[in-house]
Amino acid sequence: MHIHRTPEQIAADRQRYEEHQRIGMEFSPKTFPTPSPRPVPTPDPDTVILSRSVPGGWYTTLRIAKGEVLRLVPQGPVSAVALAAWSAADTTERMNLPDTVKLQWTTELKKGRVVFSDMGRVMLSIIEDSSGAHDALTGGSTPATVAQYDDPKLRNTRDNILLAASKLGLDRRDMMPLFNLFAPVRVQADGQFEWRGGMITDGDWVALRAEMDLLIALSNCPHPLDPRAGEVPDALEVTKIKAMPILADDLCRTATAEAQRGFENNAKAEG
Repeated sequence: MHIHRTPEQIAADRQRYEEHQRIGMEFSPKTFPTPSPRPVPTPDPDTVILSRSVPGGWYTTLRIAKGEVLRLVPQGPVSAVALAAWSAADTTERMNLPDTVKLQWTTELKKGRVVFSDMGRVMLSIIEDSSGAHDALTGGSTPATVAQYDDPKLRNTRDNILLAASKLGLDRRDMMPLFNLFAPVRVQADGQFEWRGGMITDGDWVALRAEMDLLIALSNCPHPLDPRAGEVPDALEVTKIKAMPILADDLCRTATAEAQRGFENNAKAEG
């Protein structure tokens, strides 16, 4: 059924939206912490639960317990790491990037930001990040985007994530928009996507803290907007680190009213 909305109703909705945006932006911190230093510090061996290398073009899956940290370190400049996440307790709850962007009033997901589920809970906190150059808008590579290079060695993110999901007992219906790490995609004034390669460099890394028990799928393929997308990427080093105490003033938990409500939802669900 089509509902006709008058110009006055549209204007009133716009005014309410802008008021919510103003309140959200005013509450958000005016500055975020400086990027994490390069190179990535060597973790205390006693804190490392798992360490593995994902070859260029391939994928991996992990189970991460609440509080544990996932550290990702590309071994070269071409890799873009696509990430999918599901609640380990109930895989119908999954990462929701549209809500993540909307609730935090920004597409720039970097150190101090969080990633929400489709149930309004916080799945991941970005606790370390050397670049802030991540893509929450475009999705990863597909069979069509790599076909143009006519190179049988090239794999694509969509197929990788589907294969990874199958190893977790999931399938196509469990898919979601993917979070592309180390992918400096920004939106130009005319609405076109732009690849800003100067935002990333050798030695970049990111650390994500699990805020609930999670199933994770990672794909190590170049981003389709990367001018080097026709190259087989470098390896990705993946490290899972033991949970550590979280301070009361932890930035990810206090940066925005929406994040605070998300963590409140986490606490309610844990009962």
